[in-house]
Amino acid sequence: MNGFYPEGKLYNTQENKRYMLSPATLLDAQIRGVVLEAPVIMCDTDHNLIVNLGCMKGVIPRREGAIGIDSGATRDIALISRVGKPVCFIITEIKSDEDGELYALLSRKKAQTLCKSYIESEYKIGQVIDTVVTHLESFGAFCDIGCGNIALLPIDAISVSRISHPKDRFYVGDKIKAVIKSIADDGKITLSHKELLGTWEENAREFSPGQTVTGVIRSVEDYGIFVEITPNLAGLAEPRENVRVGQQASVFIKSILKDKMKIKLIIIDSFESSYIPKIKYYSTDDIISEWEYSPKDCRKQITTKFCG
Repeated sequence: MNGFYPEGKLYNTQENKRYMLSPATLLDAQIRGVVLEAPVIMCDTDHNLIVNLGCMKGVIPRREGAIGIDSGATRDIALISRVGKPVCFIITEIKSDEDGELYALLSRKKAQTLCKSYIESEYKIGQVIDTVVTHLESFGAFCDIGCGNIALLPIDAISVSRISHPKDRFYVGDKIKAVIKSIADDGKITLSHKELLGTWEENAREFSPGQTVTGVIRSVEDYGIFVEITPNLAGLAEPRENVRVGQQASVFIKSILKDKMKIKLIIIDSFESSYIPKIKYYSTDDIISEWEYSPKDCRKQITTKFCG
């Protein structure tokens, strides 16, 4: 077990459970330097995290709660928000309190540092990785790429179909795949996602003229209304009154024009809904060097090249 996964993945594994069985097994984990996971049950007034290890209490001192806490680069909300959720850590010491009860001192920062070193040495641009969405901002989704180390997935890299906010595509806690788009000199990683959601042809193959399907209105223009029918495929519907961005719509597919990369639609009905289109991953590759969204015979070409 190297432990270098988004937080939450190790918690229910047999190996993680085995180390939680007794003080002796926890001591073995300390000696081996194993990364473990357990749930945070409280963040005290000093922002130390109290962790339930099963056979004893664990304490992550505030300064050991995350990389960047001491410098202020990471805010304390990153600690507070872990209450009720599993966190990764390395056991640094097992001690007795004034009542003779055993407890363990833990370091999440050390687990994150080990993971960060692994990421910097092993991860490559174009590599497909598993991530967990941790929070959403207007400009993108922040994703846990291992032990609470965070990378940014910019909003324009989430899908080909444009969205107004990442919450139109994800919920916090979603387990998603992503591609490493860039690695900065300081180790910060930027992700992409749209390259995993299929090309225009792969998405269009799921539909036929004459069908009526579900979509989401993404843009209302004078000349027509763009309706997303999959995260990487949108069509243009004829103008219609009383529709707005974000509404769910039932649309009739008039035609699919591969050479122009266009889908013509008619909106049958539109209504308020919390509907989020289901994500389907088409790519099964571990590394992507280049991705071509457009059909080869189409005049307009949309391509992503991963360098490095």
